[in-house]
Amino acid sequence: MQPNNHNCVPLTPRSRLERLLREREIRKSFKNQPSDEARDGNKEGEQCYGDSSISENDISGFHKEEEASETNRQDERGSKQRLLVVANRLPVSAVRDGVESYHLEISVGGLVSALLGKKNEGCMKLVVSVEGVKEFDARWIGWAGVNVPDDVGRRALTKALAEMRCIPVFLDEEIVNQYYNGYCNNILWPLFHYLGLPQEDRLATTRTFQSQFDAYKKANQIFADVVNMHYEEGDVVWCHDYHLMFLPKCLKERNDKMKVGWFLHTPFPSSEIHRTLPSRSELLRSVLEADLVGFHTYDYARHFVSACTRILGLEGTPDGVEDRGKLTRVAAFPIGIDSERFIQALELPEVQAHMKELKERFAGRKVMLGVDRLDMIKGIPQKILAFEKFLEENSHWRDKVVLLQIAVPTRKDVPDYQRLASQVHEIVGRINGRFGTLTAVPLHHLDRSLDFHELCALYAVTDVALVTSLRDGMNLVSYEFVACQASKKGVLILSEFAGAAQSLGAGAILVNPWNITEVAASIGYALDMPADEREKRHQFNFRHVKTHTSQEWAATFVSELNDTIVEAQLRTRQDPPLLPNKVAVDCYKKSSNRLIILGFNATLTEPVDALGRAGQIRELELKLHPNLKGPLKKLSDDPLTTIVLLSGSNRAVLDKNFSEFNMWLAAENGMFLRPTSSEWMTTMPENLNMDWVDSVKHVFEYFTERTPRSHFELRETSVVWNYKYADVEFGKIQARDLLQHLWTGPISNASLEVVQGGRSVEVRTVGVSKGAAIDRILGEIVHNKGMKAPIDYVLCIGHFLSKDEDVYKFFEPELPCESPSVPRAMLSKSKSYRPSSLLKFATNKAGNKAAQYKKQRSLSSLEKREIELRGTYRDKISQNEGSSVLDLKGDNYFSCVVGRKRSSARYHLKTSDDVVNLLSDLAEHSSSTT
Repeated sequence: MQPNNHNCVPLTPRSRLERLLREREIRKSFKNQPSDEARDGNKEGEQCYGDSSISENDISGFHKEEEASETNRQDERGSKQRLLVVANRLPVSAVRDGVESYHLEISVGGLVSALLGKKNEGCMKLVVSVEGVKEFDARWIGWAGVNVPDDVGRRALTKALAEMRCIPVFLDEEIVNQYYNGYCNNILWPLFHYLGLPQEDRLATTRTFQSQFDAYKKANQIFADVVNMHYEEGDVVWCHDYHLMFLPKCLKERNDKMKVGWFLHTPFPSSEIHRTLPSRSELLRSVLEADLVGFHTYDYARHFVSACTRILGLEGTPDGVEDRGKLTRVAAFPIGIDSERFIQALELPEVQAHMKELKERFAGRKVMLGVDRLDMIKGIPQKILAFEKFLEENSHWRDKVVLLQIAVPTRKDVPDYQRLASQVHEIVGRINGRFGTLTAVPLHHLDRSLDFHELCALYAVTDVALVTSLRDGMNLVSYEFVACQASKKGVLILSEFAGAAQSLGAGAILVNPWNITEVAASIGYALDMPADEREKRHQFNFRHVKTHTSQEWAATFVSELNDTIVEAQLRTRQDPPLLPNKVAVDCYKKSSNRLIILGFNATLTEPVDALGRAGQIRELELKLHPNLKGPLKKLSDDPLTTIVLLSGSNRAVLDKNFSEFNMWLAAENGMFLRPTSSEWMTTMPENLNMDWVDSVKHVFEYFTERTPRSHFELRETSVVWNYKYADVEFGKIQARDLLQHLWTGPISNASLEVVQGGRSVEVRTVGVSKGAAIDRILGEIVHNKGMKAPIDYVLCIGHFLSKDEDVYKFFEPELPCESPSVPRAMLSKSKSYRPSSLLKFATNKAGNKAAQYKKQRSLSSLEKREIELRGTYRDKISQNEGSSVLDLKGDNYFSCVVGRKRSSARYHLKTSDDVVNLLSDLAEHSSSTT
């Protein structure tokens, strides 16, 4: 391919960062192109981007049919990708003129200003440039702000909005009251801004909460229905704000292939605040159904991940939140403004006229400005109290400074807002009464909004802007002020609790709005600031505002969402697919000598909520699944089926739960073995040294005492410390200290291994694992049963530690030593996933299986010694098993991991419920039932 004017990075970027860098360069190239050239550039950019976001190495394992179908979908969409923006409100508000007519008014708000382009021949466009696409073919879905109960009115409004690429969602008055005024504005909004849940009438809140939450879910489902009506394959669905936290789940339940992103425009509170919400878990899980979750700042993203970890018990990663192999990417995307719109507006005659008028009006006085909604979180009372304190302490400024406070009214019918307005008016009156004169007052307060031209003029003449929010998602007033200050170089005083502080903090004066003294001192510092410092601060902020525009924000989010989908496809292609129950049962029916290997914990036990009230006690008891006994009894009584329960638990636990079944029990990772009709025997080497147990036990006891809700288990061949129910962060810190102490202390010179689980630490003898024990177990079973017919069906299911997953590999065909890293997904797809040529070997070779596997990597002296010990033990086994132990022809081997997807097993099942259902299906076809 010849190089083009885009200077594209290589066609097949090898990493996510390379892909995103390339897309950024493509966007920048479009900004510098005239419209005609841009259209031509679309073709080149698309050719450069194409389908190459997946590297050559990755794509080599994909099926040709999938590549062709994806290419066809790209061709059908052309150079434009459809974007469905879903928000609670449309960018316009509908006002009814008659039975069949409406007029539309532009709404205000950060999201509207960020995504809404200029009017173009009467049609507003959503302008987003990304991935070589000049503009998205975008639609905006939302509520029009009016109740339209009749079909005639709905058709008329839909038609009027269609010209503006808007799709209405119709909500009846009761749902709006319960969903929007109730749950969204009375519950979620205060909580997310750290105001807490309503306190004045706890009983009333408790009674009405559930009905409000039900209305919230119903409204989100209505939004989902509208999205599904207009969705086309390949569309990107971008959900916005706390009003639609339930929407990602509704969409994914209908179509799990849909590209769904969710963005929050408010702060996300710390986990300690969010956990007070009664529906906390349900909302978090719903949001996690999205592919990409975005926030304005890293703090909010960190709080969200922390809430998922502490409340849901999920694993937080640097990329996001992982739940059973599914990764939801979580990232920060600071929103911006259309800076050019403000910069160019300063040249308009009407703006120049307003500026001239303001300069004459406030000649000889420094102008300070505050522009806020009249809202509890905006900190207006704190701001004007700080201004009062400044005037008290700086009498020489009283006639030389004026504060203009614009307070846009909102929610006038809510008592709290009415009280706030009265409080502000009272303070304003007091200040003007104390420091005003007959001809001038120091504080001008307006209870109304300004039009765009007036606002730009006011920004331009301001010397000091005061943005003192008590809590704010971003606050774009600070961006607008900076954009209009090219000549004045005014100073920005910014609350550290506004999201904008993360972006403009270096150029602004950051303050704690609750500290009246600090804000007053900052006002004095800003007014006396030298010109060179004002210049430096302004240039820093101005570069950021010019670079981080609203268009760049939207383009970056959608670009990351598309890339997240690509990475998810690569990841899922390497994950084992769901076990095909019908295939497993059909192969079971046709076989004549079956071996079923089962794990215990999280495989056959009753499901436990990781953070449930009694979860820890229930898990310590390890109760069998309530529906397991019947199927397991039928299978264990089948003379053609041998069942092995292979667990890390001790002998007493297995005896308690499985003594009534006719099966084999392998305790402590196979170190102890017995058929339930006989006594326990040991498969341990005779000279196995266990002197280390006491010293490790003392360490585990110490950390159990130091870590609330942790516990340890002393077994005969290992010691396990579990901190699953401890505080997540504290548990990780304690585990790190424990490991450091073990490696430098009790086990530094011992032949021991430290096996780390998700939230556990186990110390065991080197070489002890389920895979290393399976050959010994097989030999003993064959010897005990006098087995002559080869085993022609193996089913291995378990929720094993990664160290113990070698039991899955034991039955796999040998892979070439020079290519041990071939991914499992490359071996198969659907039916071809099961290898066609499976292992055959005689019993006297079975013992060498684990050794052959280990030879694919260098062996330590301890491992070589362990293999020698195992060989000595096998020499003692009778040679009755001289016939072939395993003869897995065709597709008769099924290895299956439970509860996660990252595994060396061929398949996966989600929960122990699925395991029991599979065993029930097998039991229906066991010979004991015929």
